[in-house]
Amino acid sequence: MNQPAKRRRLALSPSRVGDYRQCPLLYRFRTIDRLPEPSTVAQVKGTLVHAVLEELHGLPRDERTYPAAVKMIKPHWAAMTAKDPELSELVPDEDYMDFLVEARRLVKGYFLMENPSGFDAESCEKFVDTTLPNGVPVRGFIDRVDVAPGGQVRVVDYKTGKKPIPRFAGQAMFQMRFYALVWWRLFDHIPEQLRLMYLKVHDDMVLSPTPAELNYVEKDLARTWEAIGDNARTGNFAPKTSKLCGWCSFQKICPAFGGTPPEYPGVPPEFA
Repeated sequence: MNQPAKRRRLALSPSRVGDYRQCPLLYRFRTIDRLPEPSTVAQVKGTLVHAVLEELHGLPRDERTYPAAVKMIKPHWAAMTAKDPELSELVPDEDYMDFLVEARRLVKGYFLMENPSGFDAESCEKFVDTTLPNGVPVRGFIDRVDVAPGGQVRVVDYKTGKKPIPRFAGQAMFQMRFYALVWWRLFDHIPEQLRLMYLKVHDDMVLSPTPAELNYVEKDLARTWEAIGDNARTGNFAPKTSKLCGWCSFQKICPAFGGTPPEYPGVPPEFA
């Protein structure tokens, strides 16, 4: 008999912090209720391109070419659809070629931004999981970490969507500072550079974090974790409406739109 999947402890990641700030009820549905959500074409396209770039950096330097990367797209998509057949319905036959062309365009965007044969990544899709000194559990995946011969660290994140205009870039910058903070607490070294690569537009955002910035992020995470704990103990995760509600898959069960949420599953053990 198959054993039930072990429950993963709650922790903060850039996505979960973003959910809570956008709408506490969204955070509850995704993290505490763990309600299923349909995938989107944009999400699976991003997953596909990330998988291709991860494999690319695992090849010997002289094999990290654009044609080699393009040849990886179809096999990775086949593996994804074999694992989740519903993806084939998300990208039906009539849309398949356009989907592949767009994925290829994103991979091309990567090669227009850097030459992967000129360096070796320290790691790709690196899982980080720790508890900050203030008691806040954090985790996530870093797309790529580069370490220069002199020991300088660069944290890289690939973006397959549009590059936000400066006044809407806060979440992207927070994500990178989040990972810089986690790296600092894990390895006692602040990354010298944080780089977000927007493959669609062949442009990037580069940050050089300071101790003051990362200390602020750490305190901000403590405030967020405390607020989540207060909500978790009462079960009161209030909806927060915005323009983003139009893209929310939980609108039918959201009280802000006349819906009824499922019964609260109870206080998570992290906050009991």
